Amino acid sequence: MHAMLLSRVGHPLEAIERATPMPGAGEVLVRVEACGVCRTDLHVVDGDLPFLHPVVPGHEIVGVIEALGEGVQGLRGGQRVGVGWLGHTCRHCEYCLAERENLCDRPGFTGYSRDGGFASHVLAEARHAYPLPETGDAAELAPWLCAGLIGWRSLVMAGDGRRLGIYGFGAAGHLILQVARWQGRELHVFTRPGDRTAQAFALSLGAASASDSDRPPPVALDAALIYAPVGDLVPAALRAVRKGGRVVCAGIHMSDIPSFPYRWLWEERQIVSVANLTRADALDFLALAPKIGLDTRVSRYPLARANDALADLREGGLLGAAVLLP
Repeated sequence: MHAMLLSRVGHPLEAIERATPMPGAGEVLVRVEACGVCRTDLHVVDGDLPFLHPVVPGHEIVGVIEALGEGVQGLRGGQRVGVGWLGHTCRHCEYCLAERENLCDRPGFTGYSRDGGFASHVLAEARHAYPLPETGDAAELAPWLCAGLIGWRSLVMAGDGRRLGIYGFGAAGHLILQVARWQGRELHVFTRPGDRTAQAFALSLGAASASDSDRPPPVALDAALIYAPVGDLVPAALRAVRKGGRVVCAGIHMSDIPSFPYRWLWEERQIVSVANLTRADALDFLALAPKIGLDTRVSRYPLARANDALADLREGGLLGAAVLLP
């Protein structure tokens, strides 16, 4: 198999060749058709998350099962599956037993603590490999496995409010705008100041408004979803939501949140964070997404250009999502 390896923080990914692994008990070997490039991959590569060991990044994986390990049930060889960020849970801690496995005390993460999908093949626990539609473009399905799943969890956590704000309009933002519009909600999008291209993109997908993130919304919001890893957006979003409104921080990493007056939080406004996801989140979203007819915008890169895809994401020059094709 071939792969792109992060050997140490601050260095480009390296192209490597290694023997294709065989699945152990409870695992499947997946031949990768496409792997999305997520902002969390940037946090791993750039050292925003603690470096654990050399690893193959990537956790928005679409592929086909080539081999099944002992004891695997419910999946078959040749089946298309998706593999996301949460790659292992202990199944025994208080959070797992309470069906809050996203908070597991001893988790494993695809493309971080275990090798991921910037490769021709990847091993995954069968419990965390999700059936996908057998038809459809693998590159367009790949962002569903994190941008879609984390976006979905954040949308559920936002509550049932009709007017929502989205801060940061990348892979997750453009998918969840479409989901929320399908639900009948009104969406207001906020981008980095001056990004007229992203704002026009949001309007083309049905946003009621699209403007700079340093401007107030045209109406008070019931909830705000923050997908950009920028702590300064939290006070801005708090000022944009109505009394009793909620601000949902959806990233695994965010720059420090600056201090702000208590009156901006008062009147029962809330700030909550999203941590990982559960298998139930994945099954719910992956069953719903095909019904919505999501327009997934992707920029395609060959696997060997993984460093270019990361650089383009880092510089904010993408509409939608970047996807690697082995």
